[in-house]
Formats: sequence, C-alpha cells, structure tokens
Amino acid sequence: MITKKVSKALWVTAGSFCMVLVYVGMVVPGVPWSTPLILATYCFSKSSERLHNWILNHRVFGPFIKSWQNDRVYPTKVKWIMFVCMDLSLVIIWFTTHNIKLLIGVAAFMLFWLIFAWRFPGSLEESKNRKALGKKLGWLK
Repeated sequence: MITKKVSKALWVTAGSFCMVLVYVGMVVPGVPWSTPLILATYCFSKSSERLHNWILNHRVFGPFIKSWQNDRVYPTKVKWIMFVCMDLSLVIIWFTTHNIKLLIGVAAFMLFWLIFAWRFPGSLEESKNRKALGKKLGWLK
C-alpha cells in the first residue's frame, strides 16, 4: 500500500517537473517543450486521472497529445519551430560565451532531440501511409 502511494507521488512529481519544463520551453528559445509534454502525459497517466484528463483536454496541448497518442504524429510545424529555436539558442550561446566545448555539448544534446522528433510522421496522412505500408512510426513499429 505504501509502495503504491510512493510510486504515485513519484509519477506526479515527475509529471509536474516535466510540465514546468513545458512552460519554460514555451517562453525560452531552445528549451524543448514538446518532448517533456509527452513525458508529462505519460507520468500523469500512471498517477492521476484528473491531471491526465486536464492535459488531454487542454486547449493548447490537448490536440498535440491526442495526435501523438493515436497516430504518433509529431507535427512538422513543431519540428521546424524546434529546429529554429535550437539554432537561435546555439547562436546566443556562441556570442555570449565563446565556449566551443559548451557549444558542441549543447549542439549534440539538441541534435539527439531533433533526430528523435524527425523520425516520427509530421501529419496524420503520413502516419496512415506509413501504417498502410508497414513502415515504422519513429523508433518502433
């Protein structure tokens, strides 16, 4: 019984932390918001029906999450916004620090998330086409 409560509290804490990242990412260029949103939804699904329903019915996040859950769609517009924001962030890092090691480290981290996002279909039509052809929807089938 205690283990279940602790587990639930950890999932809520993780989901809340991810939501903080989402809101920071919506304001600060270069900080991703879409992937933490997916993680927050997963955490809330494991812990709180109320928070999970809130995020699914949110006017901004709801459509993105629903298309992700149903068809693994990571909208192309979001991918391009993410790419531009990450590029701007790298430029800002370079001109404010001139630290090549920091720039390379941050660029590698950003590149991982770009590759993650671009492997998924960008539209519902692309998702349906991939399913019909038996192709992967991102990393897994």
